[in-house]
Amino acid sequence: MVARLLRRSTAALASRSANYNRNFTTQTQPLRAADKKAPDSKSFAVNMFRGTTVTDQVFPFAEVLTAEQRETLEMLVDPTDKFFQEQNDPLKNDEICDVPKETMDGLKAMGAFGLQVPTELGGLGLSNSQYARLVEVVGCHDLAVGIVLGAHQSIGFKGILLAGNPEQKKKYLPDVASGKNIAAFALTEPGSGSDAASVRTRAELSPDGSHYILNGNKLWISNGGFAEIFTVFAQTPFKDEKTGVTKDKMSAFIVERAFGGVTHSKPESKMGIKASNTAEVYFDNTKIPKENLLGGYGEGFKVAMNILNNGRFGMGAALSGTMRASIAKATDFAVNRTQFGRKINTFGAIQEKLAIMAIKHYVCESIAYSVAGNMDRGFQDFQIEAAISKIFASEAAWFVTDEAIQIMGGMGFMKETGLEKVLRDIRIFRIFEGTNDILRLFIALTGMQYAGAHLRELQKAMKSPGTNLGLVFSEASKRLFKSAGAGSSSKALVPFVHPSMSDQAALCSQAVEEFGQAVEQALIKYRKSIMDEQFVLNRIADAAIDTYAMAAVLSRASRSIEKKLPSAEHEARMARVWCNQAYDRVKVNLGQTRGEKNLQNYKDMSTIAGEICEKGGVAHVGPLGL
Repeated sequence: MVARLLRRSTAALASRSANYNRNFTTQTQPLRAADKKAPDSKSFAVNMFRGTTVTDQVFPFAEVLTAEQRETLEMLVDPTDKFFQEQNDPLKNDEICDVPKETMDGLKAMGAFGLQVPTELGGLGLSNSQYARLVEVVGCHDLAVGIVLGAHQSIGFKGILLAGNPEQKKKYLPDVASGKNIAAFALTEPGSGSDAASVRTRAELSPDGSHYILNGNKLWISNGGFAEIFTVFAQTPFKDEKTGVTKDKMSAFIVERAFGGVTHSKPESKMGIKASNTAEVYFDNTKIPKENLLGGYGEGFKVAMNILNNGRFGMGAALSGTMRASIAKATDFAVNRTQFGRKINTFGAIQEKLAIMAIKHYVCESIAYSVAGNMDRGFQDFQIEAAISKIFASEAAWFVTDEAIQIMGGMGFMKETGLEKVLRDIRIFRIFEGTNDILRLFIALTGMQYAGAHLRELQKAMKSPGTNLGLVFSEASKRLFKSAGAGSSSKALVPFVHPSMSDQAALCSQAVEEFGQAVEQALIKYRKSIMDEQFVLNRIADAAIDTYAMAAVLSRASRSIEKKLPSAEHEARMARVWCNQAYDRVKVNLGQTRGEKNLQNYKDMSTIAGEICEKGGVAHVGPLGL
């Protein structure tokens, strides 16, 4: 019986993988060589797209600080918190649209401008986890100051840290670490936002080959009005040695304002983060020494993406600090406010708000520190997790602060509470360093590319089953047992999770399995056109975010129980609620990737949007016809 089912499963597997191979091409950098092996990854999020649980980067929850690093961090956290409480006035900064000199000088004296620069080059030499904890303190107090610091080191000179050669690091890092020179990241242009590869700023090699000549302008550059050092991305002519054809490829450069030809606009007037400086920067025949090429000629896009991927976890950490402060204000109000003869924290409506706010904060923290910990452990494949961290943090922080205002009612709406400023500041986080809309597509397509490569490898193995017996038998057996309802991997995570959350571990395992099946069905159904199915891709991305978040909180809560932390049961309770609700959302989102009614809805929405655009706004007639 089992043998017959196995033969059927193998035949079905051959049919499905052959169908996929004939028709599907992935979005970016497809595997073209017929004999190229599908990539391996230890990323939990990436492997979810195959319906596989790979636990290396999630279980157990990363504990990466050495005793010395912990001691260093303990010496930094309280003074940083005290500095922001006593020497920084976020409402005043917001009013004057600037960070006062004395605040900037104080931050420089504390070493806040070179947190991750190696100590031998004048920085504090902090790890990613240490950095996350300190930016969490900053995010708790003033996001605008956080932008000044983050634009400087999280992206401004991060390229020198990641891709700079020893000479570049020695020349530039000491002065940016001390704050003597402020750095900025210059990628966005008037015609190039999310489509980073479409920049029009150009750098041409001089006739004598000694320097590049840079021309163009960059838009909405944080620190752009006073930065001395810029990481600039520009198109450069690139000749393909094989074909002889010359085409543009983006390159990255370290540009000093002192090189000349660098000017800027007046500061932009913004909705939030008003104390940070945002300006347009112009480059007019700026001469860049040849040695200031960063990361290799034509490698600018890779440099830019590495910088952004390496910086996104910091946003999650900073916004977890923001959420912590918002929750504290809402809680203080709720336990002291009396209405209808009762403290309002005793009403179910307020309790639900506070609980969900705290749970979202817990999820945000868990993801951010999981990503930071994996980076500290030397893992390189964390791009999807970093994107998830940025999306979740920016959306959760808005939700939490908005709910804090709601709990406080009219008082929350008043400027004196500070929450209206926080809400304005938070809004930009869903836009910059990769809009959440684009990052959702990035998550879905990157994961589906990985899954597609493995499907191609499986199809190739089916052509020669005798020489690939292990792969064929393993995959066929897995599908057989799923179809027979036996031996399911839907409890794969249970051994890694504390027994008090075993039901939720099973839900997370099941979510991974169902997610992988939905991805495979979408790949086979849409083939190469999956790139254009953004209604479907968004729902796949949302399911991925919820599923990964389930794993992150289960891991962290299990560790807390194991270490007997005083909040362990509280954490487990939050993890259980999150996973129960997240699994329901995963089911809904995966269900909406298929089905005639859902697909028709997407067609109708596309048509509705077209009609709105044709009309130039709302296309329907008002109820009174006037």
